[in-house]
Amino acid sequence: MTERPGARLARRPLHFFLLLDCSGSMASRGKMTALNTAVREVLPHLAETSYGNPHAEVSVRVVAFSTGAHWHVEAPTHPDELVWRDLEAGGYTDLGAAIDLLGTALTVPPMEDRALPPAVVLVSDGMPTDDFEVAMARLLALPWGARAVRMAVAIGQDADYETLAAFIADPALEPVTASNPEQLMMALRWATVHVARAASSLAPAAPPPVHVTAWSADSGEETVW
Repeated sequence: MTERPGARLARRPLHFFLLLDCSGSMASRGKMTALNTAVREVLPHLAETSYGNPHAEVSVRVVAFSTGAHWHVEAPTHPDELVWRDLEAGGYTDLGAAIDLLGTALTVPPMEDRALPPAVVLVSDGMPTDDFEVAMARLLALPWGARAVRMAVAIGQDADYETLAAFIADPALEPVTASNPEQLMMALRWATVHVARAASSLAPAAPPPVHVTAWSADSGEETVW
C-alpha cells in the first residue's frame, strides 16, 4: 500500500536512550562482550518498531558510564543507520554522571515540543559509586525527565536491584534480570521494544516477564553471572 502523502511528516520524534555500564566489573566473564553483542542484535528490532508505528519516528542515543560518563552515540540516529562501535570496560560505576548527562538532552531545545515521551533503558551489573539519588532527583525535576518511560536490565547477582528499581520509579514495573549472555540478549530486546512501544502508545504497558522460568539462572549454563 502506498504511503499517504505527508504521513511521514506527521510522525512524532521518539528519542530512545541506552545508558550502559562500562565499569571494570563488566570485563569479567564476558559481560562487556555480551552487552556489545546484545546491542547489535536489538537495533533491528528497534528499527522494526519504528517502521511499524505510523505515529513515531525512533532515534537512538547512547550514554556509556564508568569513571564519569560520555556520549557513545551523541547525535539522534535511526536504528538502521547506527553502526555500533564496541564499548570497553574499566573504571567505576558513575551512574549519577550518566543520568546528569541524559538530562542535558531532555530540555527544550534540543527536545522538540511535539516529541513523544522519551524512552530510556539502563543496563548495569553493579552499585553506583557516585550520588545516584541526587542525580535522579534532578532528572525527575525536568518535565521530559519525569515523563520518560524508563526500564532497567540487571546483569548478574551483584547488580544493585534497588537502585535499578528506583531508576524505573514505577511500582508496577521491576528490572529485568540476566544471568548469562543469552538472557542478556533476551532482556535487552524486551526492554528496548517495551519502552519504545510504551512511549508511543497510550495503552498501559505490560509488566516485564521477570518470572518466566526460561529466564532464571541455569546451573547447566557455561556462563552464569
